[in-house]
Amino acid sequence: MNTFSIPAADTEAGRQFAKDGYYIAKGVYRPDEVRGLESDFDRIVNQILASGEGVNARWSGPEMDRLDSQKLVVLHTHNVQQYSAVWAKAFYQERFIQAATDILGPDVVLHHSKLFQKPSEEGAPFPMHQDWTYFPTVNDTMMAGIIHVSAATDEMGCLRVYPGSHKLGRVEGSNGQTESEMLANYPLENALPLEAEPGDVVFFHYFTIHGSMPNRSPKTRKTVLVQMHSGSDRVEPGIQHPDEHLVLSGWNHHATRNSAGMAK
Repeated sequence: MNTFSIPAADTEAGRQFAKDGYYIAKGVYRPDEVRGLESDFDRIVNQILASGEGVNARWSGPEMDRLDSQKLVVLHTHNVQQYSAVWAKAFYQERFIQAATDILGPDVVLHHSKLFQKPSEEGAPFPMHQDWTYFPTVNDTMMAGIIHVSAATDEMGCLRVYPGSHKLGRVEGSNGQTESEMLANYPLENALPLEAEPGDVVFFHYFTIHGSMPNRSPKTRKTVLVQMHSGSDRVEPGIQHPDEHLVLSGWNHHATRNSAGMAK
């Protein structure tokens, strides 16, 4: 078995993140800030629905079939900061940056962001998986911060994790969309629900095994996931995925003229 150790900062948040593979930062955004974020969140959703593009990010695969989710929906778009100045500013909000640097250290680079809306009573689940296969970095510092625009209860399909599972490191076949003997040992039903309130941010490492149940509640779950890595790290060559290269704090030590002008 691998025994990966997260290169996290020596802070209370960093130590918990290194131990458990996740950290919940409470009350990062004030109620008035959340109201502004939700207003623009809803505007983005309305805009992408009107675009005629495919915006249902429901996954496929054997686990999704087992969860009987074929008729369920999760609305999605990348990079909310390309729609809204309110959301662009949210990534530089002082308490968000403090929480991110408490884990990653002083240099933080945005890789991408993702909006997810799980509609009431028909919000699709996500099967258990690791994220690293989609955008691996050289030093494996990549993590996500889920900004909660609404509450996220277990009934609403909040994030579920296996604490400490990040220590497995890179596990092949862990993308969640194919059969996996390893993932069979980490059923979604037994994972720990990480419930959150509006304004909370849930951070988790991209090795942490995670997923979420369907939204069976009468309420809509609204979140924006911010994927980021240390400024001393970089995405491995040849990865085709949206990559903003945007410095949120400190410095990007691997920026070049080519990378600064490269659009993915």
